[in-house]
Amino acid sequence: MKKLLRISIVVLGVLFAASSVSYAQSQSAEEKARIAEQRRIIEQLEKELADDEKQLNSIKKDKSTAQQRVRSITRQINTRNQLLTRTEREIGTIEREITHNDSLITATSERLQSEKEHYAEMVREAYRNYKQNNYITYLLASESFTDAARRIANIRAVAALRKERMESIDSLSRSLTEQQTSLASRREELSGVQRRAEQQRTKLQSDVRSAQQAMNQLSKREQAALKQKIESEERLDAAIDELRKLTKGNTEGASFSRSTSNLNLPVVGGRVKEYKGNMAEITGAKGAAVRSIYDGKVVEVRRNRISGKYDVFVAHGEYITSYANLDSVSVEKNAKVAKNGTLGVIGASMNLTTMKTEYKMVFGIYSPNPKETMRAADCFKKR
Repeated sequence: MKKLLRISIVVLGVLFAASSVSYAQSQSAEEKARIAEQRRIIEQLEKELADDEKQLNSIKKDKSTAQQRVRSITRQINTRNQLLTRTEREIGTIEREITHNDSLITATSERLQSEKEHYAEMVREAYRNYKQNNYITYLLASESFTDAARRIANIRAVAALRKERMESIDSLSRSLTEQQTSLASRREELSGVQRRAEQQRTKLQSDVRSAQQAMNQLSKREQAALKQKIESEERLDAAIDELRKLTKGNTEGASFSRSTSNLNLPVVGGRVKEYKGNMAEITGAKGAAVRSIYDGKVVEVRRNRISGKYDVFVAHGEYITSYANLDSVSVEKNAKVAKNGTLGVIGASMNLTTMKTEYKMVFGIYSPNPKETMRAADCFKKR
């Protein structure tokens, strides 16, 4: 009975080890898929950045206006900020994988050591039995043919047990080697990504200095005109006219009305920088989540061709709220969102007054009636 119990325990141990290795491989595949997607986005941003730099060089050669130089540099800064954010995100992913690999190596090493100790004990026991002819004595002590067959089966089970332990040791050894190789590779990759991030930070500082110099060349009237142009690009009125057609009969968040108030700001930990009628500029910390102010349905997700950031539109009944300048999005078109449900992450933007990078999004609210203008401030009034 004790031998059978030991066999069961070892078999369970072998199965557990196999399942652990399988889980690690599955998790590694998921990580690889996420990393591949991050790299694809980074490569796309690097291409956009190269295009921005070519355009800026072309503008310098043509001796165009300072306004154009400022616009080109700010676009370049925005793209570089996105690239830096994605690169830092990749660093975080690699660091988490390194931590995971470390824990796997520790667990595998402990299991391997345990298997080796158990196997060594079995070998010593087998040697003692061999020296003392215990197996022969064990068989000769059989009381019947049935008893002898049972004892032979027990001896074979012990031999199979030793084989299983040896195979387990071999499997764990290979797994440990693979994990250690993967860990070394990821640490080397982390070092390379960190160097790229540092290079981007240095270039970003240079871009900011260039933007400040170009901005100083503008008159106050030119600066005001440039700010007004950028603000007009952030407005989404044209898109709203088309989206109103998609909200007809929408029931998600239908309890929303122009009198709805006491809502949370769409940026976690954010503050209102400025209200402009139906719109509000809201700043927040880097990486802050952007969330829907009310239950609703996502009617559109698009990438802004000018800024490269994302705009999300949510219908609450037939009312629409817009969330512009998102660095990344976590929802798709036609998805249902809950009140305070996450839509994405706040994006970086160049403050043309201070010429510093800030993290902001532009919120807008629109009535089903195009002639009715709503006030963004009313949504967040506390009563």
